[in-house]
Amino acid sequence: MHPAPSVIFFSTFSGLGFGLLVFLGLGMPGGTGWSAFAFFSIAYILAVGGLISSTFHLGRPERALKAFTQWRTSWLSREAWCAVLALVLMAIYGAGLVFFGQRWTILGLLGAAASLVTVFTTSMIYGQLNTIPRWHSPYTPANFISLCIAGGALLSGQAIWAIALLCLAAGIQIATWLRGDTALAASGTNMQTATGLGQIGRVRAFEPPHTGTNYLLREFVHVIGRKHSNKLRIIAIVLMAVLPVFFLLVPFNHFMALFAVVSHIGGVLTARWLFFAEAEHVVGLYYGKR
Repeated sequence: MHPAPSVIFFSTFSGLGFGLLVFLGLGMPGGTGWSAFAFFSIAYILAVGGLISSTFHLGRPERALKAFTQWRTSWLSREAWCAVLALVLMAIYGAGLVFFGQRWTILGLLGAAASLVTVFTTSMIYGQLNTIPRWHSPYTPANFISLCIAGGALLSGQAIWAIALLCLAAGIQIATWLRGDTALAASGTNMQTATGLGQIGRVRAFEPPHTGTNYLLREFVHVIGRKHSNKLRIIAIVLMAVLPVFFLLVPFNHFMALFAVVSHIGGVLTARWLFFAEAEHVVGLYYGKR
């Protein structure tokens, strides 16, 4: 798949924002007043900014509101409704902390749950696609959710939780890559099944369907070399988990916390780029790209 910057930013920063809202809804950290205002501001900037960035990939962004009408069949529509619900619940909960010094626990728990479900619906936009075997797996939602709560723990200053969750997220990310590398072959989809001509023998393309590029090639066929892929995977894991855990284990100060957050964001951006760049859409079979 074509790794569009807008979708990479969306899936990275909205996940971090909703992850922070999860921990704020659980009362971590437990500040009120200006302290709570600062944490909620960061969470909303990340979550809402990420959601807005996703519209840049739409051909007609002005029609984005129509997504709300398809909630019965579309994970994108479900994501939109869950995001609005989570943001409204957490806004009311945050107002209680900031302006009244009151912690409305039930509201916080509901907002945290809605935030987590929002990230799950985001992951299912990709996980539902059986035309991309690498994504069509329980590992996709597990990957999104684990990075969401790990980033939330990191941003909320919960060092012990962050260390454990970063290690968990790294393990799930590695497992996602390993499973994904064999997903297309394991799906049984090939030129024979794609054309329906397998009963007459081995099928191969005589020549490409087009002499030049087209929309399908631009959007659904992106090839990255295995050597470059492995290097980027190492960079992603080191930035996403190894360095943040190191920064959290050394004597704590605000600079180490900042380094941990910046490193984690860089790692997640790298992993998200690979998430799209490595995705083998079965349409590539027709062009001899798989």
